[in-house]
Formats: sequence, structure tokens, C-alpha cells
Amino acid sequence: MRKDDGYKPMMARVTAIVKESPLIKTFRLSFLKKDDGKSFSFSPGQFSMFSLMGTGEAPLSISSSPLEDKYLEVSVRNVGNVTNAMFRMKKGDTIGVRGSYGRGYPLENLKGKDILIVAGGIGFPPLASAIEYMLDNRDDYGKIWILYGVKEFDDLMYKKRMKRWSLAKDLDIIVTIETPCTEWDGCVGNVTELFTKLKINGRNTAGLSCGPPVMLKLVTSGFRKLGISDDDIYLSFERMMQCGTGKCGHCNIGDKYVCSDGPVFSYSDVKKMQEMVW
Repeated sequence: MRKDDGYKPMMARVTAIVKESPLIKTFRLSFLKKDDGKSFSFSPGQFSMFSLMGTGEAPLSISSSPLEDKYLEVSVRNVGNVTNAMFRMKKGDTIGVRGSYGRGYPLENLKGKDILIVAGGIGFPPLASAIEYMLDNRDDYGKIWILYGVKEFDDLMYKKRMKRWSLAKDLDIIVTIETPCTEWDGCVGNVTELFTKLKINGRNTAGLSCGPPVMLKLVTSGFRKLGISDDDIYLSFERMMQCGTGKCGHCNIGDKYVCSDGPVFSYSDVKKMQEMVW
């Protein structure tokens, strides 16, 4: 978070673009001012507000490691006015960044534990940042499992990253798609069906996930069946966030604001919420 906690965006330049799928691109950004780059920080699971003048701004999670000080990366699905405008950006274009905001995954508190990560669709970016961080500090964590599911083969993202991650010690990746096709010879089905392929000591495992509410409900059930404690289940919720500071009220769940109290909540906290989150 910037020292002044202000609303004024810092300007960053697009230095590279990766087309992950027909509807998803990853943008690599570098701040125009060195002081902005030094003052900007985030933890995996937090989000920042990205703005294009004359179009608006959108909350997006950063997918690169927080320990990377030369650039940050953000993955975008083309679903609205801001993301549509971002999709038209080219290398050299500029974009505003403010934040970071909210609470991320408590990775410092999970040292020494095995980690089970379950990602669905465009919920992968904040978890990708967590994975990058844990690989940068590999000796601090035990076994890492990554379960990733999408609806269609064309929705798959981070193909190159996953190849790199698969080379890390004590890390397994299982990917599934819901719609079978000739291009795919891997697992077919919902990502939660992959739980049956795991042999996990739930008492020493933390579960991290991000995705749509229905998926999070099923994932949480799967985590608990594996013996993972409610205190060690961390879920990132997707809600309409317009200010990032809990002022506009668009993202409230009962007395909680996803932008400031979350977007990452432990399941122990979720159970205490005043209204259902899924």
C-alpha cells in the first residue's frame, strides 16, 4: 500500500502482453516513477484498482510474486467496459494503479504446513501470486498441490507458468476441463472431483481457493472432508468493489466489506457472517 493511502493512481506502462486464452490476457506493468515502484507493495490475495482515463477503473488481483520489484503482472478477462479497453492496450500504453487493498492469504502464518490450492477459471491470478511467493520461499512450506479447473479447453491459462511450477520440488499439479475435446487428454470433470486423487494429512494442511460462490461451497466441503481445519481454509470472494476502502458499500456481506475485511476470509470467519455467501 502507498504511504499516503491516497486515491490518486500511480501510472504504469505496459511492457509485455501474453494472450492466455481468447478472453484472457496477462499484462506486465512497470511504474513510470521509480518512487512509485518502491512505495507499491501487496500480498498475494490483495487487489488493486486499475484505471483507464475516460473509461473507468476495475478491481483486479496481481498474479506476480510480491517479491518481484521490477514489474507486476495482472491477468484480465474481457467481460466489461474497463477490461474491454484493457484488451485493446498495446505495449507502451499506460494505465493507472492504486492500492493495494484488503486482506490476502496469510502465508506467513502457514509456514511449515502443506498447502492445497484449488483454482477455478479466472480465480487463478491471486492464487498464482501465492504460488510464486511460496516458490520464492520454497523451504518455508511443505508439499504443495495445485488443482485447476476450467469449463473449456480454450479457457486454460498460465500454461507456461504451470510447466515451470511443475519442476519445483514436492509440487503436484492436476488440471481438469469440464467439456471434453480432441485437444485434451487429461482429466475431465469439475475441479472438486480431483479431491479423490489426493492423499493428504489434513491436520497439517491449509486449503486456499478462489472462484465463483458455487465452486467455493463445494471446495470448502472437500477441504473439510480431507480433515483440513476451518481455521486453515482461506477463501477469496468475488464481489462488486468500486472504492476499495469500504466506503461505497457495494461489496458488503452483512456487516463485512469484501474490499476491506477480505477479499480473503477464513472459513471460521465465513461461518459467522450475517448472511449466506453462497
